[in-house]
Amino acid sequence: MIGVIFDMDGVLYRGNKPIPGAKEVVEFLKENNVPFLFLTNNSTKTPEMYREKLAKMGIEVPADRIVTSGLATRLYMERHFNPGKVFVVGGEGLVKEMDKLGWGLVTVEDARKGGWREVKYVVVGLDPRLTYEKLKYATLAIRNGAKFIGTNPDTTFPGEEGIYPGAGSIIAALKASTEVEPLIIGKPNEPMYEIVKEKLGVEEIWMVGDRLDTDIAFAKKFGMKAIMVLTGVHTLNDIEKLNIRPDLVLDSVARLIDYLKVVE
Repeated sequence: MIGVIFDMDGVLYRGNKPIPGAKEVVEFLKENNVPFLFLTNNSTKTPEMYREKLAKMGIEVPADRIVTSGLATRLYMERHFNPGKVFVVGGEGLVKEMDKLGWGLVTVEDARKGGWREVKYVVVGLDPRLTYEKLKYATLAIRNGAKFIGTNPDTTFPGEEGIYPGAGSIIAALKASTEVEPLIIGKPNEPMYEIVKEKLGVEEIWMVGDRLDTDIAFAKKFGMKAIMVLTGVHTLNDIEKLNIRPDLVLDSVARLIDYLKVVE
């Protein structure tokens, strides 16, 4: 049996607008009992928040079928690190995941009072409310010895108006100000693969994504079938430019049903 992993931004929707055919693909998988996961490097929302977002678009899936880079970061930290206070540069979803650790969060207000000196982990994701002050205290904490962790490397992501700056852009700013290389959790890295492999429980996995440097590279790195859709960030020209070659290129996720029917 195969299992299918879908990236979300640029594959199932752009911003708050669903990609035509996405709902039908998900319904086909459910009707035919094909295991699937939605996997996003975006950490601004929790799986439950994404469940609600998808439901508004008519795509109904349980939260346990959704894996975010924020969730993966929390699980990795629980398994591999000792407890310590966390300073978060990220959205609401990442803050909630880090709070679930129970290790204690250092807020910007705490940092203003010198709390940045107690930070053991600086965790950085996409932050729609990024401020210079957050970058300043993150820099101070990392230079003071805090572990620098990035949720994902995506420098951009597709929105309704075009291409927006992503978590990787914020991480790059902190790399420049600290001269420290972060640990990156999300696609195309192994911590994320360990989680999805365990959740799917199948040998053959198809990875459907729009980014060559994360989704397709992730699939290639771990022996998954790499399926690229052209509704997100990268184009056919980028395949030659980045020299990352998918196994299959589709105009959109809607075309996936044709290939799934052949397998069925």
